[in-house]
Amino acid sequence: MAASATPQRYLALGDSYTIGEGVASEQRWPVQLADGLRAYGWNVAPPQIVATTGWTTDELQAGIDTAAPQGPFELVSLLIGVNNQYRGRSLDEYRTQFDALLQRAIAFAGGHAARVVVLSIPDWGLTPFARAQGGDAALITAQIDAFNSVAADRCAVHAVRFVDITAISRDGGDAVDMLVDDGLHPSGAMYARWTTVALPAARDALGAVGSVDTIA
Repeated sequence: MAASATPQRYLALGDSYTIGEGVASEQRWPVQLADGLRAYGWNVAPPQIVATTGWTTDELQAGIDTAAPQGPFELVSLLIGVNNQYRGRSLDEYRTQFDALLQRAIAFAGGHAARVVVLSIPDWGLTPFARAQGGDAALITAQIDAFNSVAADRCAVHAVRFVDITAISRDGGDAVDMLVDDGLHPSGAMYARWTTVALPAARDALGAVGSVDTIA
């Protein structure tokens, strides 16, 4: 496609996975995604990232309030929930708070749900970190699946694209080269795999609407 003269703005919302705990900034998956989009001819600006390691859904809401990003954005991504699961927070709470975040993401995208892409929560249950903590891998997997089911349901309700990267996290996700030194967070190589899967949805999102005209 022909590159737009005006850079397409991208807002990435999340937690440690979005900020890229333990990796260089250029290895963060939103940065790799923007690079991938540029390779296909999209004039995408560097992503504005609102994310911090450890954030739950309510903490991301507060973080957005503090950062106060100014829409509209041509692309908005959301990946949140692993810390809700890790801290034993309820699915009902997650459903309510995730839905609120999803609606906020849509608002940042100028009211266009088609401009929003949600990534599923990866499964950390097979990581060396989980083993060192004595974590029950089967239980963690079941809980991650339950949280992802809620997220996928809310995305379906709001007609938002949902990208499953959980399967990738379970396929060799415990390998040394797929993790950073803490034995928990993904490496740039793992984020590259996520990017490959997310790229088609992001391309579709950018091409879905001719323009955005609402300020969030």
